[in-house]
Amino acid sequence: MPSMNRRKLVVGNWKMNGTRVGNVDLLGALREAGPYVAEVAVCAPFPYLADVALSLQGADVAWGAQDCSAHESGAYTGEVSAPMLAEYGCRYVIVGHSERRAYHAESDQLVADKAKVALAHKLTPIVCVGETLAEREAGQTDAVVKRQMSAVIHTLGHCISQVVVAYEPVWAIGTGKTATPEQAQAVHALLRAQLKAASEKAGEMKILYGGSVKPDNAATLFAQADIDGGLIGGASLKAADFIAICRAGA
Repeated sequence: MPSMNRRKLVVGNWKMNGTRVGNVDLLGALREAGPYVAEVAVCAPFPYLADVALSLQGADVAWGAQDCSAHESGAYTGEVSAPMLAEYGCRYVIVGHSERRAYHAESDQLVADKAKVALAHKLTPIVCVGETLAEREAGQTDAVVKRQMSAVIHTLGHCISQVVVAYEPVWAIGTGKTATPEQAQAVHALLRAQLKAASEKAGEMKILYGGSVKPDNAATLFAQADIDGGLIGGASLKAADFIAICRAGA
């Protein structure tokens, strides 16, 4: 199914950035620039979710979180649960970001478990997959992303169609390096084929690209057949840049 039949989705991942004052200006600019042809969302740090929900109430922009626990409640100090996120009106939650996998040793199965609990509370998981530079240079890209995706497919079963997938080559995150449109499309097509084997709704699923997406390359990336938008890091912190990327999703 051509990408034009799937509405683009552009999600800002603020990571561990932001201030209460600065967030007001950023969200205000984002809100003023709407409505958008693409679906637009921001995933903010946990302490700001109440402010974000208030700022975006009634706007053409959704919001979400950057992670959630695989547990619904209990003695897990420092963790934040999917039910808590749902109370703040989150639509999305990022799971399996490469920084979580690398810095917090999150396994493929843990990522899958987080996606499952998110879906149980009506949150849409944005499941991240992607290879390191060493893995790409060793010709392991396909094997790595398929392995990461397989754990989620196995755990979710037919519910896999309810997730958003984000392909983020680790070597392109925050480095200024971007996969060429052809490189990105090749992996997106691979993921689409893998999803198609698991769900008859794979043609309707969104697969985002992330990794140094900027206003000057967004339109070319988003024009690829299986690239349905972006998961945007640094550029999502600059209102003008993020708005331009959102508009590239027309």
